[in-house]
Formats: sequence, structure tokens, C-alpha cells
Amino acid sequence: MIIELDGYTIKSEIEFHKQLASALKAGEFYENNLNALWDLLCANTEGPIELIWRNSNNSRNSIGDTFEKIVSILNRVKAQDENFGWDEKFTYILE
Repeated sequence: MIIELDGYTIKSEIEFHKQLASALKAGEFYENNLNALWDLLCANTEGPIELIWRNSNNSRNSIGDTFEKIVSILNRVKAQDENFGWDEKFTYILE
């Protein structure tokens, strides 16, 4: 599954969560926070998933330190999938 997000429309952490949860059909129980993001990507979604975050610098400028926290989680999920040797891995690209 390829998911594309646009940094021009993600100007807050909550907007990131809403767009990603919608793309992954996470449902009403997704809590729109960083812990829920980890759970969603690690345990609640089947892969493979490729997340492409276009214009990501616009989001970085809008949401500041939270952007780095989100990317840190994306890195951890990617590393976990690689360490487990799964064929259907999570990957992401920041453009």
C-alpha cells in the first residue's frame, strides 16, 4: 500500500494523525497521538506500507519539534520491520 501525504495540508500534529489514520482506515478508535501512531504502524496495519510525505519541509516548519518526534517513530517502525526480517516492511520517504 502506498500512502501519500502532502506537507502543504499538514500544519499540525493532529492533521498528520487524521490524514494518516484516514488513509489506513484506522477507524474511530485511533487516538491521534504518537503512542497510537506506533501501535497503528507496528501492530494494527498489514504491510507492506510505503509512506511518501511530499513537501515535508512545510510540515516541519509548521509543527516544529513534533515533526522530529513523528519521524523518530517512523524510523523505529522501519528499523523494527528490518530487524524482524519481514518481507512486507514499512518504509517512508520525506520529499
